[in-house]
Amino acid sequence: MDDPAAIGRRVQELRAQRGLTQRQLAEPSYTPAYVSTLESGRVRPSETALRFLAERLGTTYEELATGRPAHLATELRLALVEARRRLATGTAEEAAVHYRQLLTDAEHLDLVPEQAEALLGLGDCALETGQLGDAGRHFQTAERLLADEPLPRRVHAIRGRAVAHLLAGELRYACYLLESTIDELGTSGLADPEALVVLYAAVIGPYMDMGAHARAAHAAELALALAPQVDDPALVAGMHRQVARTLLAEGRTADADASLAKAQAVYQQLSLRTDLAHCHWMRGYVLAQSGELAAAERELRAARDMLNVRRAALFTAQVEVELADVLRRLGRHDEAAELLSAFLELGDRHGAVHAGGAHRLLGLIAEERGDAETAEEHYVTALGLLERSGASGDLADLCRLLGDLLRRGGRIEAALDAYRTGLGHRSTPGTTTLGPAPTAPGCAPTGSAFPPH
Repeated sequence: MDDPAAIGRRVQELRAQRGLTQRQLAEPSYTPAYVSTLESGRVRPSETALRFLAERLGTTYEELATGRPAHLATELRLALVEARRRLATGTAEEAAVHYRQLLTDAEHLDLVPEQAEALLGLGDCALETGQLGDAGRHFQTAERLLADEPLPRRVHAIRGRAVAHLLAGELRYACYLLESTIDELGTSGLADPEALVVLYAAVIGPYMDMGAHARAAHAAELALALAPQVDDPALVAGMHRQVARTLLAEGRTADADASLAKAQAVYQQLSLRTDLAHCHWMRGYVLAQSGELAAAERELRAARDMLNVRRAALFTAQVEVELADVLRRLGRHDEAAELLSAFLELGDRHGAVHAGGAHRLLGLIAEERGDAETAEEHYVTALGLLERSGASGDLADLCRLLGDLLRRGGRIEAALDAYRTGLGHRSTPGTTTLGPAPTAPGCAPTGSAFPPH
């Protein structure tokens, strides 16, 4: 709402345009003296008074209170929906141009919720194109604009920040953001089902990468229990995509594939192309784990091609690491090494976890070619990257590979050190990187919603 003087001027101008006296405008609910005082800017009108006057003057409350024609805000909101559609069906770069213009328009009209929505869109665009720093800043600014809103309104911005940190390999901080928000929702009595599904689905990824499989599985259970209360089909589909990771870790390959099939059907119906590509990506991973390498290659290539068309540089680069693993297992070492080398030429800006995975695969290829020295270099580099990110789930396996390589080379003490390091990560997955688990909705804050780890 504008200052009283600006509102008073608008009331006076509209009254004069309509040929009304102060008495005619005021009656029957107010007095001419009140209208005179309001027009002079000496009183701040209540919402009730402004709604009454707006009806008498043939305008809207919003236009009388802010000076903005109501249709401008409506048109901007419709344009934001169109921008979201463009992001789903076109390229992130094209959608970002649209979102930047809408952000400028929203700032000009002083529409704070619409500014936040445009920033969320820009953050999603930046994630796809691999500009993780920009993505984090967009999400943080959106969260700041919504600071006075209830926590569920800020959840998408918080989740966006967490994903940006996760993709950059900062797993611990991603977990902290998501877990602390889950706890705050519970303790504040704002356990909104949609907000919780957003958060539980988002936290599964970092839990799995950090080796905290029990927490990931329980987060999946809680998300599945809340899903019937969520109306957004795309959100539920995204949850199923994440839940598939926990099912696969439990050896439930058929269930994981069924979960992905549910998500894929929704994405196809809604034409959400990036999300559909992610389903192909995940199905490729599931097939690779079950040894169906030819089918896995087809799914991963489909995912890569879809992401490449959308110029989603970050995700395209990451899916190529998965594809390289399948090619290596098929004995096509040169193709795999070429993909991995191209990925690493970009530096580790696509995330320490995937960079570590790339070095691990190059180490395996070097071993299979009989080049132990190069293999060790890659394993050690991968070890440093994964330790930096806190990806305990992969560290134990990597230490085993390094230990075996050193042992075969007769370096027994060094091998034992590598094995001990791996055992340390395997024995208590997650305990060196995570604090107390967040509580489930409806639980007392002192209890743990997750099994001991």
